[in-house]
Order: sequence, then C-alpha cells, then structure tokens
Amino acid sequence: MSVQSLYTAATGMESLQTKLNVIANNMANVNTTGFKSDRANFEDLFYRNEKMPGAQDAASNFTPTGTHIGLGVRMQSTQTNFIQGAFQETGQQLDLAIEGNGFIQVTDPVTSQTLYTRAGNLSLNSQGQLVIGSAQTGRLTVPPIQIPQDATGITISADGKVAYQQPGNTQLQQAGQLQLAIFQNPAGLLKLGENLYSDTIASGNPIQQNPGVQGAGSLRQGFLELSNVEPVRELIDLITTQRSFEMNSQVIEAGNNILQTITNLARR
Repeated sequence: MSVQSLYTAATGMESLQTKLNVIANNMANVNTTGFKSDRANFEDLFYRNEKMPGAQDAASNFTPTGTHIGLGVRMQSTQTNFIQGAFQETGQQLDLAIEGNGFIQVTDPVTSQTLYTRAGNLSLNSQGQLVIGSAQTGRLTVPPIQIPQDATGITISADGKVAYQQPGNTQLQQAGQLQLAIFQNPAGLLKLGENLYSDTIASGNPIQQNPGVQGAGSLRQGFLELSNVEPVRELIDLITTQRSFEMNSQVIEAGNNILQTITNLARR
C-alpha cells in the first residue's frame, strides 16, 4: 500500500507541475496584446476496485457501497478563456481592437496558410500593404489591402471599411474591406505562438463576416485589446498549486518513512 501511495502522489506532483507551467505562461503574457489565458483541467485515473457496489454480504443483503482505491491524477486538458480583454487607447491609426468574437485573418508568407489573431497592431510594409506588425514575419491581412505611399491619413470604420486621404483631395478613397473570422468552437483553435491561431477539426471551419455582422464584433480604431490574464486570480492559483504540491510531497515522504520502517522490521 505504501508503494502505491508513492506512485499516486507522484502523479499529483507531475500534474501540478504542468499546472504551474500553465500559470507561468499566463503570468508571462500579462502584457501581451490580445493574449487569452489558459486553464489547466484534471481528471482522476482509473481505480482498483476491490469490492463492487451491490455485492451480497453474509446475510444476502446488497451492500450500498464498494471499495475503490484511486491511482492518482493526470492532466485532462488546457482550456483557453476567450473572454474579452480590456481596451487600451493608443491613438495609432493602424491599431485595432475587436469588440466581439471575431479574429483578424492573415496569410503566412511561407505556407500561404490563413492564420487568425486577436492582436490588432497592424502596420504597413514597404509596398504599402496592410500587415500584422511583427519584426519576424510580414503577414498580409485577408483580404489584402494596399495604401498609396502619398496617403496622409487612414481611417478604419467599425464595420471594417478602410479608407485613406491624399493631398489636395478632401474626399476619402476606399482601400478595401477588412473581414473577421468566427468559429463555432474557438477553444478548439491551435495556438501557434506569435499571437496566432490556426483552425482545426475541433474549432470548425472559419466563417468570414464583415465586422459587426452575426457576432463577428466591431472594430475600434486607435485601440488595442489587452491580455485577459487576471494577475490576482493567477497569484491565488499559484499559491494553492504550491500548497497542493507540498502536500503531495509530504505524502511521498510519509510513504517512504513507512517503507523504511517495514524494511527495518523485516531485517530483524
């Protein structure tokens, strides 16, 4: 029994270590634009059933309970929390926040795959094309939008219409229409890093909509969506996880002491 307790407590420590990694990643991304926090979910392992419920006792009565010895715990999943993050006003004309459930669509220049992001820090590349502002890779928005070099101002409406103004012309010129993607199950998206997601069978196929249509969300120019990590909640989770880890280590220590005592008695 003592040997089993060591293995059972070890599964708890291993699972809690994974939870600590999830918490650490959340805390590390507390200032990441558009970041969505993760939650660690656990499930108990299978049981050693020594006596089944409903067995007959000596008087032919059915027992109301059985005897089940659990064998530990494991990580079930990490679940992403897609609740809306707070908005920060930046005043930058190419900063966008999505007020709703949609994702900005971009094209990966290497794989030509369409990827999705909640980070709206857009920029212009050397050809005047609208891209996600990254020092690593220039990813064009979908659909692609190009702004002339002599444009003096860019406006992006709540419904995604992109327009610009040119010197000597008071009329706004239309550059294109931004579209957002929504998913039946956003928790099923695959996290790729760099604020990017890709669709999977679990997420369902992307549904492209103009901003403001069927839950896609409206755009807010001059704002960015902040990380939805709640530092206080993460600190509480960190403390409770640490205490749980310590308790499991004490179980291992107690089991080891019992084994040592049994070994010493057997040598006598």
